[in-house]
Parts: sequence; C-alpha cells; structure tokens
Amino acid sequence: MYNYCSRKHRPSVRIVTVNERNSRVAAAVAAAGIEPAIKILDADAKTAAAAAAQLGCEVGAIANSLVFECDGEPLLVMASGAARVNTDVLAQHLGAHTIAKADAKLVRSATGQVIGGVAPTGHPAPLRTVVDETLASYPLIWAAAGTADSVMPLTYDQLLSLTGGKAVAVR
Repeated sequence: MYNYCSRKHRPSVRIVTVNERNSRVAAAVAAAGIEPAIKILDADAKTAAAAAAQLGCEVGAIANSLVFECDGEPLLVMASGAARVNTDVLAQHLGAHTIAKADAKLVRSATGQVIGGVAPTGHPAPLRTVVDETLASYPLIWAAAGTADSVMPLTYDQLLSLTGGKAVAVR
C-alpha cells in the first residue's frame, strides 16, 4: 500500500495511512511518471470552497472532478472550482448530442469512487476526459485523490498527461 501523505504544504494536513482508493490513485499517478503526493485533510472537502479553505488556495485552483453522461457514456470533466460547466458549450466542443450530470450510481461504477472524492485517475477503466482550460492559469492545482478528505497537487500539464484529457473551455 502506498503512503504518500505529507505535511509539506499546510499545517492542517495530517499524515495517515491511505486507504485502498488512495492507493489505486497513487499507483496510477506513479505509473504516469508523476510522484504521488496525496494529502489527507482534517475534514471532508466535498466542495471546491471547502478544499480551498483547508489548503489555503484560491477556489479556482481546485480541479473539480465532475462526471457527466455524454451520449450514453461517462465523461469526466476536470473543471476549475471557480467554473460552472456549461453543458451546451461542452457538447459543441465534443460534437455530442446530449450531456447531463451523472447520477451517483454511474459515478461509482465508472470511477470506483464516490461523488466528492473522484480523482482524475485510478478508475476501473480509462474515462474520456476533458480538462478546463481555466486551470492552466494556476501554477499548482489540487485534485481529489479518491476520497472526500484527500487531495493531490498537480500542474496543469500533469493533469492533462495523467488523464489523457482534452483541453477545452467548459463555460
């Protein structure tokens, strides 16, 4: 089991042994050639605002992992915490007919994770992914790491590489 938690970025982050979902995420991050740096927060951060408050960063630097149903298939959208995804704009970019928010059952089956803790990787199978261009303006972004109380720092380029995602405007 991987244990990549550290107190490097903020005193409110505590060191603990990671669980199985964090381990899958850490393994996928390491396999992509990125050193995993999963941080366990003092409390669940199911929203971008909650994560930003605990990390001491801007809400926009939080990479929300949002799962949608796109023409019947799961679509992972990594959106800035300051952005609201416009599904009509996204559908135009992707040439899709319909995009709708996925229900909890689809999120869990597609990612192996629960809403509020979906990581950009570590899923049972790769997901079609788009990454919000807005995130490129932050030198460091934070994404969930498989649970509602875990996050990991990444650069925009690392996020694109890790997910195999397509950079798009989501609003």
